[in-house]
Amino acid sequence: MRNHTTDYLLLLLLALIWSASFLLIKIGVATIGPVTLTAARMVIASVLLLLCLAVMRVGIPLHRRALALYFAVGFMGNTLPFILIGWGEIHIDSSLAAIMMGVMPITTFVLAHYFVPDEPMTARKVIGIGLGCGGLLTLVGWSALAGIGAHALGQLAVLAAAVCYGVVTVFVRTQPAFGGVQTAAGVVIVGMLTSVPLAFVLEDPLAFALDAAGIIAALLLGIFPTALASLLYFRVIRNLGATTFSQLNYAIPVFGGLWGVLLLGERLEPRMLAALGFVLAGVYFIQSKTKTRP
Repeated sequence: MRNHTTDYLLLLLLALIWSASFLLIKIGVATIGPVTLTAARMVIASVLLLLCLAVMRVGIPLHRRALALYFAVGFMGNTLPFILIGWGEIHIDSSLAAIMMGVMPITTFVLAHYFVPDEPMTARKVIGIGLGCGGLLTLVGWSALAGIGAHALGQLAVLAAAVCYGVVTVFVRTQPAFGGVQTAAGVVIVGMLTSVPLAFVLEDPLAFALDAAGIIAALLLGIFPTALASLLYFRVIRNLGATTFSQLNYAIPVFGGLWGVLLLGERLEPRMLAALGFVLAGVYFIQSKTKTRP
């Protein structure tokens, strides 16, 4: 049996990285359009990972299965959901969006049962998913559900993004492992090739009046939540499984609140700690007593 301590720590690191991206996006979109910001982070991440490949003197696999993985994660796991969430949050509150994104772990849980042989539905996993949902509702409050029914298109956009993430997570779990840097590079390059044209079609990237804060936000988004997170993403899914990885979606809003406490001087609410406890308990129930990969 394999010791997954490092993988759990990487899972928490991913939650910290991706939760900080919401703060960086908020800073970036003050002067840069959301599609252009997505394209910029993809360009920056692509350059960084291509430099890593050059130093390592390795190329990117271009066989059919590798290309399918790059496109699935690059477009359906990055470009499309980034745009859908950004557009959806123009019309609905972020707290309601967080609840809508809770569909992702449920989608992953159901799909993994049918497409990943060693991730069947179990009572423990049902409890784990329930605890994760409980943590999310503890964080945002039941009052956030009051917005359901208004701005249906915005809600459908966020739900579609959540389903995209669930489908891609299960797809990655079923694919053979390639080199970590090579796979990450292929994914972000596809993200770049799809997001840059969309930025010019949907926005006017050259017309934005950039400031230092926006540029720094774009650079940090490219380095950490895109390039570094892409390197960690594939390892965590393969070692811990799609269903455990999907619990990350419940932890991200919790860590986002903690970033606000640390960087913006916001008040530490007891519900944040309670929500984190629910999420960690959910991960325990999902992963504990299950077969681990050798």
